[in-house]
Amino acid sequence: MSDSVPESGTHGGGELRGPDLARQALEAARAKSAARDRQQAKHAVYGKRKRARRRGWSGARPDDRDPQPLGRLTARIIAERGWKEHLTGGSVIARWPELVGEEVAAHSVPEQLKGTELHVRAESTAWATQLRLLQRQLIKRFAEKLGDGVVTSIKVAGPAAPSWRYGPRHVPGRGPRDTYG
Repeated sequence: MSDSVPESGTHGGGELRGPDLARQALEAARAKSAARDRQQAKHAVYGKRKRARRRGWSGARPDDRDPQPLGRLTARIIAERGWKEHLTGGSVIARWPELVGEEVAAHSVPEQLKGTELHVRAESTAWATQLRLLQRQLIKRFAEKLGDGVVTSIKVAGPAAPSWRYGPRHVPGRGPRDTYG
């Protein structure tokens, strides 16, 4: 049997542990970095690699690198992605009381905007008739506040009729007949 001492950093099985493992990893990283530096120097000598130009200050005039107001950035993103017509439709619904007035808004609800046709539900048949009479004035107001062509027609519906289909069994027909006559 030999009384030989294992090499520094190995423990019988040839595995590195603790500080020896860290030392070997550090040496490998340094070697890789040196190889990368030699490669960059080679390209710099032969002019194959262009150096990136550092961005300096933007100067006295406004530039895209300057801080921008949030509204301007939002408008640019909306225009780039083609969201304008979708957001305009959302603004019709969101700004309904402002666009039509508080009294009309209290008695009607915009449901959706399909293309340029606005669907509105009135709380009564009388208000549905009133909205149909105000249709041209409302379209003019939408054109003034939102732009031409956003809303070109308004489809007004009265209140929804109650459903008589309750429960799993029902009889075809209009509903309870003794209630209406």
